[in-house]
Amino acid sequence: MKKLLLLFMIGVFGLSCSQQTPKVLKTNFPKEALLQKVEDEEGKTVTMQQILDQHKGKVLVLDFWAGWCRDCLKALPKAKELEDNNKNIDFVFLSLDRSKEGFDKSLERFEMKDKENYWFASGWKNDFNNYIDLNWIPRYMVIDHKSAIAKYYAVSPEDPDIQATIDKLLK
Repeated sequence: MKKLLLLFMIGVFGLSCSQQTPKVLKTNFPKEALLQKVEDEEGKTVTMQQILDQHKGKVLVLDFWAGWCRDCLKALPKAKELEDNNKNIDFVFLSLDRSKEGFDKSLERFEMKDKENYWFASGWKNDFNNYIDLNWIPRYMVIDHKSAIAKYYAVSPEDPDIQATIDKLLK
């Protein structure tokens, strides 16, 4: 009976900690979210608006990850494959590493230095991540040519909706 109760408790805990698709799939970013600051590899601060502006006119994939995240590390090969199969779109990697040192080490360790990387120095809870209902990583979003959200919620680079959204936007 104790084993059964323990298994039940583990199951309930596991379900409560797993990611859940948000009830509302958003299509645009509010001003507050776009004012969120991130740091590049050199420590220069930029806003999410500036990042989106740099990629306006292109399809963009946002990849939320961290070097400490086991699920993110398992997804890295498939994320690279998605990137390799879509050379005509842009990718931005947004790190949720806990420190600048951790961010720098992760970029080096996982051979990410040649990519466009930013770090949420403010931590997990901030205006941008709160707005997009970031409750788990990895997380992927597809942004269209006009900086609107085309694919709001994907938890794997293998999600077929990511490629379908990219293909639809490139027509």
